[in-house]
Amino acid sequence: MQPTDISDPQYFHKVVDCQYACPAHTPVPEYIRLIAQERYTEAYMLNWDSNVFPGILGRTCDRPCEPACRRVRTEEKPVAICRLKRVAADNKGDISAFMPRVPTQKNGRRIALIGAGPASLAVARDLLPLGYEVHLFEKDSKGGGFMRSQIPAFRLPVEVLDEEVEQILNMGVECHFGQEITSMKSMLDMNFDAYFIGTGAPRGRDLELPGREAVDDHIHIGIDWLSSVAFGHTTSIEGKVIVMGGGNTAMDCCRTSLRMGAESVKVVVRSAFEVMKASEWEKEDAMREGIPIINNRPPKEFVHENGKLKGVLFECVEPVKGEDGRLKYVPSGEPDEFIEADHILMAIGQDNHCPWIERDLGMEFDKWDCPVLDEVTLQSTHPKVFFGGDSAFGPENIIWASAHAHQAAISIHLLCEGKDLKKDRPPQGVNLLSTKMGVHEWAYDAEHDASARYAVPLVEKQSALSNYKVEVELGFDQALGAAEAQRCLNCDVQTVFTDQLCIECDACVDICPMDCITFIEKAPEQELRQRLTAPALNMEQDLYLSDELPTGRVMVKDEDVCLHCGLCAERCPTNAWDMQRSVVHIPQLGSYAE
Repeated sequence: MQPTDISDPQYFHKVVDCQYACPAHTPVPEYIRLIAQERYTEAYMLNWDSNVFPGILGRTCDRPCEPACRRVRTEEKPVAICRLKRVAADNKGDISAFMPRVPTQKNGRRIALIGAGPASLAVARDLLPLGYEVHLFEKDSKGGGFMRSQIPAFRLPVEVLDEEVEQILNMGVECHFGQEITSMKSMLDMNFDAYFIGTGAPRGRDLELPGREAVDDHIHIGIDWLSSVAFGHTTSIEGKVIVMGGGNTAMDCCRTSLRMGAESVKVVVRSAFEVMKASEWEKEDAMREGIPIINNRPPKEFVHENGKLKGVLFECVEPVKGEDGRLKYVPSGEPDEFIEADHILMAIGQDNHCPWIERDLGMEFDKWDCPVLDEVTLQSTHPKVFFGGDSAFGPENIIWASAHAHQAAISIHLLCEGKDLKKDRPPQGVNLLSTKMGVHEWAYDAEHDASARYAVPLVEKQSALSNYKVEVELGFDQALGAAEAQRCLNCDVQTVFTDQLCIECDACVDICPMDCITFIEKAPEQELRQRLTAPALNMEQDLYLSDELPTGRVMVKDEDVCLHCGLCAERCPTNAWDMQRSVVHIPQLGSYAE
């Protein structure tokens, strides 16, 4: 193995597991420290810089950061990163002084954004400060896209949504609301300098089973039904409701049905509970409200009498792990199960759907009707057209839309500047900043707090279920937010080793609570991992390897289990170990440098 190059931006980025797992690479430990210091406005703006919608995401994010949290390896439950984001949003002050300045003198380039969802809004935010004239086209009367139409108000209050959407629109977007685009050819004829398509994945999947056509009036596509509720077209649902599907949309459908007056609601899923696509907390929320989730039940037939739906007949199966390790479903031997229903909400997935894009414009689409894109630049096979969010690679979460938007905005800017969309992309970078206050005193709280994750307070159940617009989660108040923030292990404050100062006294080895430091003879990585004081078995995290020391040994640290507690640096008599904060710079137009 070669000595570790800590100047490589990806090295310490990967060590900060939560930031590395976040598609928008939000600097999580930094904003959590700001919350602990009650600096909520700064914490909010740090989030806004990368993920664009802190108040919205603090309630609705799919949380890819949390399973990656190092706390999972110590106390099993991750830091409540998402809910802490909401703490910053709920307690921020006036942010107007921190907002980017948008020049009144434009740069002469016109950009069209189609669809007013999170991806398009984030592209607008990135382009406006550079003087672009940004036009937004949206068929609905307000911005927000699926954040408005598909996320129920009891999860995302409309005032929170409006605030963060209007924050961007008020930067100077030329809005064309109530204007549905029916022809991409017509848009191209308007001769904008670039086009960004962020129209989402608007077509919900259906099931063609016996009896389907006869009961059409009783079957609703989940995303369309949620949209109808959001815009006030649907105000109630009666009788027994079956929600078919196991994703987050299904969880929103079942919980909304309960609030819309359904007599009973059941979720029926063809797969096993543990492999459902819905997030764990989404499933927990539904079950806490008394909604049963029935698994391993693929539907066979819609049962009806003279066009009136009576229910659904389901096959009973059980999961069996095949030789390839994948689950297969085989008949369990139980008789088919009939479940009564007056309405079916179909939430079995979404497809990309762009019938308004003519197929003779130079834009290629794959067999799933998704555009063929360059995964780095998000440019389509038509050089002036870019995609992002769900319309790019299929349904994802808002945080993915923000990540796509930053990359697409860079690409659009490079295109308009006549530069190469790949070669001229700004590079990633990393800064290491000393946290020394004294010889062995740090500018952050390094004590390891072993406390368990704090539960979020909830509205009383009856109040929550009686009003669709009552937000279920109350969120952490400042005291709970501060307590939860203390659970963060400060993974961005790195243990930096200077081999020229090391006298090989092994004091750091003796004091390390995780046995993650070893002084050992050099060897190939696989052998080295096995010979460490505590074998390093997680191949996804790197080993920190020093240059050869005077005795011929090398220092090896397992980044996977290090707690960043700083005890090695406090114990070291020569300051060979130091605690330094790593700041990873992920390119986006907000930090673009010519």
